[in-house]
Amino acid sequence: MRLGLALGYWGRGPSADHLPLAQEAERLGYHSVWTAESWGSDVFTPLTWIAAHTTRIRLGTAVAQMAARSPTTTAMHALTLDHLSGGRVMLGLGLSGPQVVEGWYGRPFPKSPLTATREYVDVVRQVLRREGPVELDGRFHQYPYRGDDGTGLGKPLKPITHPLRADLPILLGAEGPKNIAQTTRIADGWLPLYWSPTRPRAYEAALSELPADFLVAPMAHVRVCDDVAEGLLPVKAMLGFYIGGMGHAARNFHADLMARMGFEEEARLIQELFLAGRRQEAVLAVPDAFADEISLVGPRERIAERLELWRKGPVTDLLALSPDPHSLRVLAELNS
Repeated sequence: MRLGLALGYWGRGPSADHLPLAQEAERLGYHSVWTAESWGSDVFTPLTWIAAHTTRIRLGTAVAQMAARSPTTTAMHALTLDHLSGGRVMLGLGLSGPQVVEGWYGRPFPKSPLTATREYVDVVRQVLRREGPVELDGRFHQYPYRGDDGTGLGKPLKPITHPLRADLPILLGAEGPKNIAQTTRIADGWLPLYWSPTRPRAYEAALSELPADFLVAPMAHVRVCDDVAEGLLPVKAMLGFYIGGMGHAARNFHADLMARMGFEEEARLIQELFLAGRRQEAVLAVPDAFADEISLVGPRERIAERLELWRKGPVTDLLALSPDPHSLRVLAELNS
């Protein structure tokens, strides 16, 4: 099982520790470093900065939001950074949800998410393969554009720049069972939001036909500490925000996922409290058991024991959410 460093997205401004953490992860032998985007910092610019100050570590997007860019624009970003970094890019894509897609990007959330994802990946792969002009008469993506409001003058094009790698890895951040199953058919890997090594049945059906060399790369908070309950507080804060606030009361993919993993009553309570403005209560309502099983928190010996559970399943890459260099070092030692 390889290790990655998940940096996420910025808060109010650039995080001064992101570059030193990425450099330390490279020194420790981590395979990859990953950035994210929501409605603030973008996903590609920080990776470009990291690429300029590292030499070996892979550069992943977890995730680049599909609504933020057309498929060809995303492919341009990926192939450009892949050249500049010497072939280190791993392109993680995700749909996000209606609240962000319509509220921030000002676009309709696709009524058929699986079709929209499939078309998007198809176009990106066409660009990277550069076997001919990009053409697709899709439901959500048309190349050339054929809408009634167009000029009709669009011409099929292929990229001027020759991509460095036609097989640049594409991973998808999928949550629903059908979306995960499709991911195993059209992508090179999957980026689970929550992974519990003690609940393999939560994804068993969707992962029933994993192809060879398929990547499974979940994120997990990692913190070496003596007090497990205290160490779980940042995990619970994150879960309270995502499950309570990252989505509408009637449509929240993160809450639905927690429910499918066996915590339905708790997920709905977190939503209710968060949407009522009782955010601290929502965080405290996150069960320690759920926060714990999707994380690696506690003394070194406890993390070592739990790490064995992660190795037994289909996980190929563990992406550590950890702002603590000491925790990154301990994880590297335990995984060696």
